[in-house]
Amino acid sequence: MKVSINKEDCVGCGLCADDCSDVFEMQEDVAIVKAEKVPENLVSAVKEATENCPVDAIIISE
Repeated sequence: MKVSINKEDCVGCGLCADDCSDVFEMQEDVAIVKAEKVPENLVSAVKEATENCPVDAIIISE
């Protein structure tokens, strides 16, 4: 699984970084992806972060 952030949509709420700090972090006012390819043990945390994103800025691809 790969993950990315649509920076134009990101509102910088920080929920993704709270849900999965191994993959997401806040940089200035937007979230960034620290690990584009998601390790198997973090897949469920990334999916949770995606579901919790209030503006659907997280993009998952296989």
